[in-house]
Amino acid sequence: MAKENLSDLQAFVAVARERSFTRAAAQMGVSRSALSHAMLALEARLGVRLLTRTTRSVSTTDAGERLLDAVATRLDEIELELGSLSAMRDKPMGIVRITAHDHAINTILWPRLRPLLHEYPDIQVEFSVDYAFTDIAAQRFDAGVRVGDRVDKDMVAVRLAPELRMAVAASPSYLSGKPLPVLPHDLTEHQCINLRLPTHGGLYAWNFEKGDQSLTVRVKGQTTFNNTLLMLQAALDGMGFAFVPLDIMQPHIDEGTLVPVLEDWWPTFPGYHLYYANRRHIAPALSLVIEALRWRESRSF
Repeated sequence: MAKENLSDLQAFVAVARERSFTRAAAQMGVSRSALSHAMLALEARLGVRLLTRTTRSVSTTDAGERLLDAVATRLDEIELELGSLSAMRDKPMGIVRITAHDHAINTILWPRLRPLLHEYPDIQVEFSVDYAFTDIAAQRFDAGVRVGDRVDKDMVAVRLAPELRMAVAASPSYLSGKPLPVLPHDLTEHQCINLRLPTHGGLYAWNFEKGDQSLTVRVKGQTTFNNTLLMLQAALDGMGFAFVPLDIMQPHIDEGTLVPVLEDWWPTFPGYHLYYANRRHIAPALSLVIEALRWRESRSF
């Protein structure tokens, strides 16, 4: 295949991974029609159909899946090495894509990376909010953030923060005339603000612990979000109890705009960790991001 057709292979990999011409075109910075014509031309040159197209989705044929398996990893390696070579200039450069929980981005990643971006204007950071444990290789992220350090054997985990404590609170306006919960199961008699999990689409069950005891409560209420900060705002607006990290709730507790309950049942989870692929050569931009985010005891958070 001619060298100039490597761009068509990259385009094919993007379409196959995204399963969408629209998303792949946006990722590559080309029009949807141009991308569609390029794929038709590639199929014509190869003499086989690579993609099955419907009005709602795109999927790979057996031939397409075979081509994807053969070229995707190699193209990723070429892109990585070219990026590493480009970054060997005086100033590190390039895009670092990170998937993380919105709370981690708001409280850790953005505060620590903001100074780095001012110091290195050729480095770009792209954040993607996701509550799932994302396959960063498949989704073409450089790094991800999750609670705890348990990752696949081909990944490296770097601690970003101390242990994470959760808290439960509601506004004085909501609690007016209502009994305070004494035990976690008392929350089932109250309005609570739910979190929708992305992985299976279910609602997050609230976990509690006290000494050797641990229990799970499934709450109900009028509001459900997939964003921690919106859950906190709903609690401030009187929609019921929220179950969110203590660090973002504490200022409102101190101000009296939220009333904490069940403090002796609040659970603690392992702190946030950044995970990334274990490779011999890490792009200088990613290396700088990792060092800027790394947890040090001297940090307040």
